[in-house]
Amino acid sequence: MAIPRQLPNAITIVRILCAPVFLWMLLADGGADGALRWWAAVLFIVAIATDGIDGYLARKHEIVTDLGKLLDPIADKVLTGFAFIGLSILGELPWWITIVVLIREIGITVYRFVVVSDHVLAAAWMGKLKTLAQALALSLALLPLWTVVGDGIFWVNGVLMTIAVILTIASGIDYIVTEVRAARAKRRDA
Repeated sequence: MAIPRQLPNAITIVRILCAPVFLWMLLADGGADGALRWWAAVLFIVAIATDGIDGYLARKHEIVTDLGKLLDPIADKVLTGFAFIGLSILGELPWWITIVVLIREIGITVYRFVVVSDHVLAAAWMGKLKTLAQALALSLALLPLWTVVGDGIFWVNGVLMTIAVILTIASGIDYIVTEVRAARAKRRDA
């Protein structure tokens, strides 16, 4: 069964539009452990899960577009960036982590726009792994599971967040190295 060509990109755009709603829900009651916190976490988890759905549909139905390659990682960065910022505003995540992540994410995004006329910088495997690690760590940090399983969940989340930050830095370095090598090869071939 054929799907509309615009469906994967529409899903990506909906993910971007969910980000401010999620942030409002997270911050509306000061991050209290009540219903809004749970709903904010659920919205984040559902929205970040659509990352796999839009990509799967685009590849399966052979409707991968340059716009999709550009928008998909931006949608992830907007959603995860809002989550990092929200957790830092609530005092649940150190600002230095959010700043390191945002510098990497904004830097790669700006670079994508700089080179878009030359080539589309699609997400690499390490970038996808980084997004998965961030999604898991943020989901665990957003869900007020400490109310259910106790304070031990903070230790688990600390480990996951550390892995996410390490992969964020490593994938940023990987993008830079890959692009520098490609630029050198292009100059050499010219």
